[in-house]
Amino acid sequence: MKKTFPIKVANNAPERVVEAIKSELRKYVKRERKKKLPEGVDFWDFDCKVGEKAELATDLHVAEINEAIDHALAENWDAVYFEIVAKPGIRTRKPKAADSAES
Repeated sequence: MKKTFPIKVANNAPERVVEAIKSELRKYVKRERKKKLPEGVDFWDFDCKVGEKAELATDLHVAEINEAIDHALAENWDAVYFEIVAKPGIRTRKPKAADSAES
């Protein structure tokens, strides 16, 4: 999904528009996570970018989407650009801590 969302919309408060944007992005991520996983893949991961414009977009984690939208509202942006691309992810095991091995 590559989309620019206008924040300042006639006859709508920016706070309500921001809530609608958050809702649409949550629905998109939820829909993508429901898709069937390819063979040998553990979960769907996401590459996310956000910015005032596509050229100014910076990387962020999918969990930071809401904070990025709130930042855009606080900075009085006219619009916010989001790029969210699903990719297959494989879980890696965390190394066991030395403390737990001694117990």
